[in-house]
Amino acid sequence: MSKLPHDYLERVYAGVLGKLIGVYVGRPFENWTHQRIVEELGHIRGYVHEKVGDPLVVTDDDVSGTFQFVRALEEHGCHPDISSEDIGKTWLNNVIENRTIFWWGGRGMSTEHTAFLNLKRGIPAPLSGAIRTNGRTVAEQIGAQIFIDGWALVAPGNPSLAAKFARAAGSVSHDGEAVYAAQLWAAMESEAFISQDINHLLDVGLSTIPEESLVARVIGNVRKWAAEDMDWIKTRQRIEESYGYDKFHGICHVIPNHAIMVMAVLYASNDFDEAMHIINTCGWDTDCNSGNVGCLVAIMLGLSAFQGGYDWRGPLADRALISSADGGYSINNAARIAYDITNIGRRLAGEGNLEPPKRDAQFHFSLPGSVQGFQLSWPSGSGQGASAVLQQRVNGTHGPGLAIDVKNLGIEQGQIEVLTQTFTPKEVLDMETYELMASPLLYPGQELRANVYTGDEGVGQITVRLRLKVYGRNDELVVVDGGSTLLDPGEYYYLHWKIPDSMDSQPIEKVGLVFSAGSSSPYSGTVWLDSLSWEGVPDMVLRVPRQQPCEFWHRAWVNGADNFSKYSFLIAQGQGEGIIIYGTREWTNYSITVPNFTIKLGAPGGLAIRVQGINRYYAVTFTADKRINIVKAHDAHRSVLSSAAFPWELDCTYRVTLKADYHEISVEVGGIKLQATDIQYEGGGLGLIATDGCVSADCFVISSVFFNN
Repeated sequence: MSKLPHDYLERVYAGVLGKLIGVYVGRPFENWTHQRIVEELGHIRGYVHEKVGDPLVVTDDDVSGTFQFVRALEEHGCHPDISSEDIGKTWLNNVIENRTIFWWGGRGMSTEHTAFLNLKRGIPAPLSGAIRTNGRTVAEQIGAQIFIDGWALVAPGNPSLAAKFARAAGSVSHDGEAVYAAQLWAAMESEAFISQDINHLLDVGLSTIPEESLVARVIGNVRKWAAEDMDWIKTRQRIEESYGYDKFHGICHVIPNHAIMVMAVLYASNDFDEAMHIINTCGWDTDCNSGNVGCLVAIMLGLSAFQGGYDWRGPLADRALISSADGGYSINNAARIAYDITNIGRRLAGEGNLEPPKRDAQFHFSLPGSVQGFQLSWPSGSGQGASAVLQQRVNGTHGPGLAIDVKNLGIEQGQIEVLTQTFTPKEVLDMETYELMASPLLYPGQELRANVYTGDEGVGQITVRLRLKVYGRNDELVVVDGGSTLLDPGEYYYLHWKIPDSMDSQPIEKVGLVFSAGSSSPYSGTVWLDSLSWEGVPDMVLRVPRQQPCEFWHRAWVNGADNFSKYSFLIAQGQGEGIIIYGTREWTNYSITVPNFTIKLGAPGGLAIRVQGINRYYAVTFTADKRINIVKAHDAHRSVLSSAAFPWELDCTYRVTLKADYHEISVEVGGIKLQATDIQYEGGGLGLIATDGCVSADCFVISSVFFNN
């Protein structure tokens, strides 16, 4: 690896933002023609989601695949020679068939669906995506290109490595020209860390693919046309006439879209606003094309890319949704993603991870302009006569933080909320095409902490509380507050609160602070949120909520089974293994007790712990030959770590306790105790497993355990 740029983290953050902005700009009119866009929306200058009635931040394959698949370097070793086969295993661990990441358009129509079925049937990558396996039309659609930004971001200034990664990753599902396009764009993004010369970047990209490839010939023509036309509308028309959708088979071929991406950066590589205008007004696969272009231009220009005439970052507020089997990574933000990618890049370069900001706080606001999903709101009936503005700034004494500038907040003005999402928003009901699988980030029993302070210039007093918003009956959000603290100007405060297990097993949808007047005099001044964090594992009894009707408790489980009852913890799997998952990889040493576990049909069935996807976990399983096993799932393999005879029967209930305590995995069921040792999976949520049948559980008692030296 070459030496990392001195501003590596910030440039990665810019690239992540560029990808997110590009995708969310283009998503509402994906696959529209240029003519329809101009007629119905006009030239695209800024977000247009409200015009078509969509949320801004939605589940989308471009975001989910880009930031999930690069984590193969975490699952299979952070080294430059990762193989397509290993990346394919990451697909099988994180993709839930017909539910997460992809457009599930059918075998032979959706390239990713086709490749996934090949992997599932035992055809390893790169054969899973090869032309000889799937044919040229399927293999040369757009998908290899749209997922490669993460692979470039971990290889800054090393285009040959970025292209190598892109080839390995793209070949899981694609081949031929599609993989060449992915290699070229990844190399360009890698070189963008050290150069802002777009023609140089194109030359670097071209050096990684065959000269005789169609991608190379297309780029040559587009460069020639752009130099002659000096007008992107004319060049776009030439591209449509020579390389339009009517010239290629399939739903979404790579060549037409790659051509307009190259055109957009030739005309506007030094202007993020104009690049977004051109690539989105061009039409066709707008979210894919805009995401790739946005990432490239943002890497080139850094965070200054977003300082033009449009407010890209304000509405986005760093938010990202990543739908996969890793439910604790689904509700995400650009800063968290940037740190994760930067640390992978640093490990590839032989350097250690960055020091976690502010003692590993989940929300630390360390990156310029980063609000990490926090947004300001006034509860109903609040705010008249008062005002507030939220932004990330650097305080001269305490460093970076989230500043809330308040003016004239009196008793009659009510409250100001400053909250961020920790679980699936209700907007998911309005999201089309891509399902969101997610688990909450925050749970009862965990210790919630916040560091806040007020500026010396403040006038009056202000009261602050930690606030949760929790789903309830009819999926309405219910407020749950911690104790209040009165803030005086110029003081620093530490807030903490152990979240009570009093929320009827409902998921926590938001967390943050609520402010109100602290005296009869209105407050004006700046309140700073320095950091917000939590630690520990849950201490709770997880049941089906009593307050019915409601469905978001059910959405808190990542569903990797054929059927999961909406009224109980009952799952069924018609063939093979199915699993439902609850929790995050931050859960480390804990125990799960199910008082009444039942196998109704089939085997093996059981309870899993430290689950890191559908193919990585520890579990206790009840087997067909009347044994209980402690099992380690590692990709396609299921290794028995410990075993004992146990004459279990169908339809009988058993009390099962499964514990993970540092390197020890132990189980107790029916008076039998088993123990095993393994060190691979340090954390993860819990799971319920059924194979060729059906299992049920009445509830899950989750509690912390501590390693005994």
